[in-house]
Amino acid sequence: MGYKVAVVGATGNVGREMLDILAERAFPADEVVALASSRSLGQEVSFGDKILKVKTLDTYDFSDTDICLMSAGGEASKEWSPRIGQQGCVVIDNSSAFRYDADVPLIVPEVNADAVVGFTKRNIIANPNCSTAQLVVALKPLHEAATIKRVVVSTYQSVSGAGKDAMDELFSQTRAVFTAGEVVTKKFTKRIAFNVIPHIDVFMEDGYTKEEWKMVAETKKMLDPKIKLTATAVRVPVFIGHAEAVNVEFERPLSPEQATEILRSAPGVLVIDKRENGGYMTPHEAAGEDATYISRIREDATVENGLNFWCVSDNLRKGAALNAVQIAEVLVNRKLLSKAKKAA
Repeated sequence: MGYKVAVVGATGNVGREMLDILAERAFPADEVVALASSRSLGQEVSFGDKILKVKTLDTYDFSDTDICLMSAGGEASKEWSPRIGQQGCVVIDNSSAFRYDADVPLIVPEVNADAVVGFTKRNIIANPNCSTAQLVVALKPLHEAATIKRVVVSTYQSVSGAGKDAMDELFSQTRAVFTAGEVVTKKFTKRIAFNVIPHIDVFMEDGYTKEEWKMVAETKKMLDPKIKLTATAVRVPVFIGHAEAVNVEFERPLSPEQATEILRSAPGVLVIDKRENGGYMTPHEAAGEDATYISRIREDATVENGLNFWCVSDNLRKGAALNAVQIAEVLVNRKLLSKAKKAA
């Protein structure tokens, strides 16, 4: 039996990626509907070898739709996701609107797929923050092996995490630098071309940014509330792909060789770690790929049972669209969608 799937925010970066991935992975959908705000009505988006005309979210009836992949931002999700869930359609939401709601499971399938059953309370499942998604895919198998006590992570996050306007700003600023034109800053607080900005999302009272707080809260919710984590999130002049330098302290000894073997057999992970020039992954190479890549695995001799590694992933895919589709696949494979209609 095929399913009916709606993609909300279908004209955005992540929405288009969702459509591509649904087609690539041959998701068992009889019908896929592209939805967006009224200003996008009639626009065309591609789905495999088909072209879909965008319909308006405001007037769409979800009562015969099985899954809604929501990528329209937090405010739209707060308004629409509960209403859609009440019609018996399961919402897989890419925004931060419901990630910290106790009645909404926060899911990375390689990490905590079993928690998906909790969706029946509200018919909503949350997708984690892009920087957290790739991190927990790498941490999960290591935590099972040696129990993580503490994580220190510095992120190098591409501009696509801030949307299409941010990508356009990097492009226009770069061109302005080369042509001696005016470097105009709108999306970011400072120039992003040939620069890095240690500021993603809003500042909080303790001096951390909301992006950094998200990584702490989401790792605790999905992996283990006992893990201590501190983060510094930095925006870098890269179009697609987030990278992270990760330092982990374990309760039990874990050598770089043991960690490498564990990660090589972990779902969703590919280890590219040759101790030679170019023997590691970069965001450029990870763009368009599904895996979370791990490189530079080495001992941290400054603490007992410490390791360092480098983690790279396509933020539009594993950090957003791919993870959402994988959650939908879990619902299908575990035959959970009928429970959504009962819960509505």
